[in-house]
Amino acid sequence: MPADFDVVIVGAGAAGMSLAYHLCAPGSDVPLSIALVDAPPGPLRSPPRTWCFWEPPGGPYDASLAASWPRLRVRSADGASAVARLPRLRYKMLCSDAFEALVEQRLSRAPDLCRMEATASAVRDVPSGVGGEVLTRAACGERVLVRGRLVFDSRPPHRLPPARTTLLQHFTGWFVRTERPVFDPGTADLMDFRTPQPARGLSFGYVLPLDPHTALVEYTEFSPAPLDTDGYRRALRHYTHDVLRLGPLHVTAQEHGVIPMTDGRFPHRPGRSVYRIGTAGGATRPSTGYTFAAVQRQSRAIADQLRSGHRLRMPDPYGRRARTMDAVLLRALDSGRVDGADFFSRLFRHVPGERLLSFMDGGSRLHEDLLIGLRTPVVPMLRTVFELPFRTRRERAAAPSSPAPTGHEESAP
Repeated sequence: MPADFDVVIVGAGAAGMSLAYHLCAPGSDVPLSIALVDAPPGPLRSPPRTWCFWEPPGGPYDASLAASWPRLRVRSADGASAVARLPRLRYKMLCSDAFEALVEQRLSRAPDLCRMEATASAVRDVPSGVGGEVLTRAACGERVLVRGRLVFDSRPPHRLPPARTTLLQHFTGWFVRTERPVFDPGTADLMDFRTPQPARGLSFGYVLPLDPHTALVEYTEFSPAPLDTDGYRRALRHYTHDVLRLGPLHVTAQEHGVIPMTDGRFPHRPGRSVYRIGTAGGATRPSTGYTFAAVQRQSRAIADQLRSGHRLRMPDPYGRRARTMDAVLLRALDSGRVDGADFFSRLFRHVPGERLLSFMDGGSRLHEDLLIGLRTPVVPMLRTVFELPFRTRRERAAAPSSPAPTGHEESAP
């Protein structure tokens, strides 16, 4: 028997939970009944992970942050470092478990919210009439049809949209504890290019210190395909032992991810009453892989419209100019026309840190974009601009799903 709501949210990852959080904020002009459909424990449920973003101190999630940093550092392939000080912003790290606990506090007080644990097999418009419907199967095998005036689907896409360029940002990170105090808790290493570079794309290390002995250390690639488990392990052992020289350490947990970096156009509205949010709705920045801040903008905009009774106009997390620049950069990296390590190192050496972060978040103005563009290899980038309109958009399967992080300890030399 169908259950009817004003809003149905499919998936309880960052996008689904964020939308529920903003919809359930106190003080709504229009009461909304909401169903949040989350997959049962298993491969379809998002594993624990961390999200990073930047904003001024005093943000809504500050009480739940794992850490934040007032300085960012980028190291070039030769070891030279550029440190960006952030007088107005902080680079913030939020763990999914802490975020979910914070969201749960609000959702538990929402009288018109219904939580469902079931697998969604179909999300579509109601065949006749207004609204959308979600066909689900509960863990006991019972089928339930959930209908809503609006349906928001946050599940990862099965196929990526046709694109001229598609790379993957894939990474594995270790939470490490060292015997010696080797980390600076006030500085996060955003990109460390003292790593072997792949034939296509780029690679770098990423270090987020939690205290002098503890940090999240990641190996990241922008390239056409992920590595296998042994490939990530070798890369991280090389980076922690030979590059960072951390000495004896324990790996207390790890995380893995694969994020699409594509100039394909994600459809925001696959039906009259069905919308996609999160990565499936275009919230991942193609040139960097950052998603969390755009998910918050997208969720707040949707919630503000629905809670005030306005007709929904689906927000685009990034403007057309930002997406055009992303398409140029992705093609330049994939073609080998620009050296990725040199490209990003040069930007961080010559562009003020907060201006560059604004650019990376799609919030910079035209004249700022032009000034930043002058710090890039102009001739290769212009060649790419003129080439892009003649390239064919091609389909490809979505990135493989990420294995869940483990919580065991292991020793590393």
